[in-house]
Amino acid sequence: MLTLRNVTKTFNARTLFSGACMTINHGERVALVGPNGAGKSTLFSLILKTDTPDAGEIVRDEWTTVGFLPQECETVGDVTVLEVATGKAGEIERLEKQLSDFEAAGDVSSPEYFETHAKHDALQDPQAEAKAKRMLKGLGYLEGDFDRPARELSGGWIMRAHMARLLVMEPDLLLLDEPTNHLDLMSLMWFRNYLKNYPGAVLMISHDRDFMDELVQNVFEIEDSKLIPYSGNYSDYLRLREENWDRANQAWKNQQKEIEAMQEFIDRFRSVASKAAQAQSRERQLEKMEKLDKPRPLRKGFRFNFPQPPRSGQRIITLSNVDQAYGTKQVYTGLDLEIERGERTVLVGPNGAGKSTLIKILAGEVPIQKGERKLGTNLKLGYFSQHRGDSLDPECSVLDELKRVSPEIREDEARSILGSFLFKREDVHKKCKVLSGGEKSRLNLVKFLVDPPNLLLMDEPTTHLDIWAIEGLIMALEKYEGTLVFISHDVHFIRRLAQKVIHINNGKLSTYTGDYDYYLQKTGAEENARAAVVAG
Repeated sequence: MLTLRNVTKTFNARTLFSGACMTINHGERVALVGPNGAGKSTLFSLILKTDTPDAGEIVRDEWTTVGFLPQECETVGDVTVLEVATGKAGEIERLEKQLSDFEAAGDVSSPEYFETHAKHDALQDPQAEAKAKRMLKGLGYLEGDFDRPARELSGGWIMRAHMARLLVMEPDLLLLDEPTNHLDLMSLMWFRNYLKNYPGAVLMISHDRDFMDELVQNVFEIEDSKLIPYSGNYSDYLRLREENWDRANQAWKNQQKEIEAMQEFIDRFRSVASKAAQAQSRERQLEKMEKLDKPRPLRKGFRFNFPQPPRSGQRIITLSNVDQAYGTKQVYTGLDLEIERGERTVLVGPNGAGKSTLIKILAGEVPIQKGERKLGTNLKLGYFSQHRGDSLDPECSVLDELKRVSPEIREDEARSILGSFLFKREDVHKKCKVLSGGEKSRLNLVKFLVDPPNLLLMDEPTTHLDIWAIEGLIMALEKYEGTLVFISHDVHFIRRLAQKVIHINNGKLSTYTGDYDYYLQKTGAEENARAAVVAG
């Protein structure tokens, strides 16, 4: 279906790929992994032909269609959700113009012409609208949302409509760049089960370990400008990667011992007449030896010791008979909730159900309209929002901002922690006022880790983190002795940390005193997601 042969690509004088090879066959599920900046997005651009390799070739089988879901979607005009999903928001017109351009140029036999024709035919199919509605429902839309103007919705919801359109076209090869970023847990389960039965091939970039473990059959890692293949899912890749490193490290150690022994013999007997010939022979042997490079340490989730928070009282926060509304939309009526010391609670439910609102009520970020919010004794509360940057001193550097909340931290330790959260080298000297939203989010996260409260409220803390930073955050929070309430769509993150699940829907809270798998078992959520795919 798709073959990369000896592909070389440089960018800004940096070699991203050198002689890289990869094959994706029909029906395969493949993950592309590597650190930020390794070249994952560039490889997508090469496959999509929006960029060209410096050397080598990228070959698609004849008639192969490729569909791409980027991390961020384009803006939409005055169109409905359903029009976005069916391509009537400009996609059909764009494809028709491309076809006209091909035909005007007399180019009606190229793979690009056939691909464009196939995508156009898929969107013009009489069943396209019905199919789009099924996709939208699976991705969390209600039927009443289909005719809503898309511009009224958040970027995440618009992204889902674009995803639905891509699934309607059903290309032979799906390129997915962080496809789970904008999905709640229920729509994520539906999407995962849909992809399990998808007739084409899938190549994805993702930081969601559970998603990859459930889906992928092969992993390609970008390492030293090569594409290194691994058979199996993401967990298999981690295991095989470590085994390969152990073998390479042992081979290097063995060679070093051999070199030392040979050098010792040469140095000892070079001037001894009876042994000089043997010493010279070993010297020539040593010169001809192909030296192994010492394997670089494998990147793993970081570990560091951070101070534990002060001990709180048993009852952390109590909400009694709370009402909360936004305009005419009533989110909660008569809400009661009690958070106790040491609980690790995840809030789940569809997007728009009120998860973030509940976190903000607990944090005191929004005034409650009715009822009571009572704080426990000796409470030190920390609220982590995805978009919170107001606690940063705009004139402070990243490094100084961290030292401001933790003066005793060593600079090397601070740099190590910041590096694990994607602040590399000179990035630590950036002033907070020039940081992006994602960088501000990550810096606030680090601040919580070095000066933790005894109640930590976190709204999607893994956003803007790569897979190794997520692993480091998990290991830090596993050692955390305070109380944790969080929202996340990262199933691996939830499984490692949650000991209690609160499901929120239509203003009602359902509590499950157990881990995430216990919640799935009790609610039948997995079975419902699979049934939704079958019904669709």
